[in-house]
Amino acid sequence: MASHRRPKPAGRTRVSILTGVAAAAVALSAQSGAHADPAPTKDQVKEQVDQLNIEAEVATEKYNGAQAKQQELQKQVAELQDKVARQQAVVIEAQGGLSEIAGEQYRTGGISQTVQLMLSASPDNFLSQADALNQAGSTQSGALKELQEQQRRLDQDRTETQTKLGELETTTQQLKASKEEVQGKLQKAQDLLNTLTEQERQAIRAAEEKAAAEAKAKADAAKAEAAKAAKEKADAERASRDENRSNLSAPSTGSTAPAATKPAAPAAPAAPAANGSRAAAAIAAAESKLGSPYVYGATGPNSFDCSGLTGWAYAQANVSLPRTSQAQATAGTQIGKDISKAQPGDLVIFYGDRHHVGIYVGGGQVIHAPKPGASVRYEAASNMPINVIVRI
Repeated sequence: MASHRRPKPAGRTRVSILTGVAAAAVALSAQSGAHADPAPTKDQVKEQVDQLNIEAEVATEKYNGAQAKQQELQKQVAELQDKVARQQAVVIEAQGGLSEIAGEQYRTGGISQTVQLMLSASPDNFLSQADALNQAGSTQSGALKELQEQQRRLDQDRTETQTKLGELETTTQQLKASKEEVQGKLQKAQDLLNTLTEQERQAIRAAEEKAAAEAKAKADAAKAEAAKAAKEKADAERASRDENRSNLSAPSTGSTAPAATKPAAPAAPAAPAANGSRAAAAIAAAESKLGSPYVYGATGPNSFDCSGLTGWAYAQANVSLPRTSQAQATAGTQIGKDISKAQPGDLVIFYGDRHHVGIYVGGGQVIHAPKPGASVRYEAASNMPINVIVRI
């Protein structure tokens, strides 16, 4: 018969231990919560995102450089492969000439040892045998030398092609690595932005839009000042020419000394104007793309990265610029980093590694494609460290 004894109640000691463990767990949990890192503020998040965008743009210019090199290598490889094919045809033709010599000798009494050597797999072996070469006639010797030279060229072309193919493979791997780096930085930046509320994100966008509007106003004012100064200068020059013509056409009064002409008042110093028609055309092209989105690796016409915008804008003025901001820094005359000496149309290269570029438009402002998530806009050149100003 089964036993139905009641279970023995837990002792006081066991209850006390369990209670103590639970209390300790609660205390540790509270202590852990008290020492948890506070969530970053909106300004801290923006600072981190800005830094990630800078790093992404550095990687973007690496990507652009690798892409440009890849395209050039692909072109060189295609040309070399075509050259190898043509050279192979020349070698086959030279071998055909030797075959004709062999056929003629066979018809006239058999193939000599000399011709057999000429038709061997290695014409170099034949030429190294001076005695055999002396036995060959001038026609045979000339044909063999031509075959040897054409074979040497073919081997050289093949070697060069293989070298370029190796460079192309390395560059393709660099391109892939740079692309992955850019995408990783951008994803981290987006993840950080996602930690903010929609209201905080809107506040960041509003501040950037306000700064861009202020930069545009300063650029417009500088443009208006330059136009006014140019008009005043033209009016003064026209007035001076009219006065000179009047003096020349005035009737002579005998010995009376001619009246002294009052010199024209010097024109006021003009605000810097665009540095030639090409610069003006490039600025107009860039202005036509205000609001276009930044996309890494993009060269227009609907989206741009920084060097993509400057390259596209100058292309509209029939000026070809290199693909990367680093290369664009050496595409013209460097005039230092003093923005007061810049003229509209100059390229302004930023940061120590020259990974960013914009077009100067006057009033201390540039037009540029600033960063992922933003659009082509005006910005004060002083917002970023200037590396060098380049006149195209």
